[in-house]
Amino acid sequence: MQPDPTVLLSKAGIDLPLIGLYDAPDPAAFEPVIRPPENAHACVFAYYKKWLKGATLHITPDRAGCLGAAHWLCSVVAHSREAYIAFLAEGEGLSTPERMGKWLDAARPYKPEHPHLLIGPLKADQYQYLKSVTFIIGPDQLALMVYGAHYHSSPEEPEALLARFGSGCSQLVSLFDDLDYAQAMIGSTDVAMRRYIPADIVLFSVTKSKFEQLCSLDEKSFLYKSFWQDLRKARGLKTT
Repeated sequence: MQPDPTVLLSKAGIDLPLIGLYDAPDPAAFEPVIRPPENAHACVFAYYKKWLKGATLHITPDRAGCLGAAHWLCSVVAHSREAYIAFLAEGEGLSTPERMGKWLDAARPYKPEHPHLLIGPLKADQYQYLKSVTFIIGPDQLALMVYGAHYHSSPEEPEALLARFGSGCSQLVSLFDDLDYAQAMIGSTDVAMRRYIPADIVLFSVTKSKFEQLCSLDEKSFLYKSFWQDLRKARGLKTT
């Protein structure tokens, strides 16, 4: 059963919808759905405004919107390793070809369990198919969520918070160490996708178990304490 994020969102002052990435057998459960155009480029994040209006992006291996999303979200081999490295290193100047090859080899594309990936507002009745949850937040809320990422974690456990080099879509699911871990990811650090979202927005994605931890934060946590309340006062906002 999906936990209720209402208290978390209210205390954090988050008023934009949470975005889920689902690996599901039936896209009909996510209506209204939109598909990327056939034979044309479309970034996953070009649908940001559609998400805010309640629509869900429907991705399949043969229709993912761009070659990057096909690779990172659907494990499609759309071009040779050499061509991909040349595009990233020489075309986009992200690193030298040698280093870019090492980054590419170290990363693991997501392998879907079902024929359909759905990215859009949370659907409580589809919780069993949820893989990650993305918060759409500002810088102050990012600081708060960094607290949240570590609240239930200990140093000897798998790293609670990641900020990894990769495409914006890979930061939604592919770059987590293990989706069974309670982990968070600072996303939207891909310059290529940031034009599709507001300049003051950051994406913060979490695995399912980390989402459950965040939703369990109670009055003993930082959400109710002075650091957060003082920051809200400094910003001219009501304390929560």
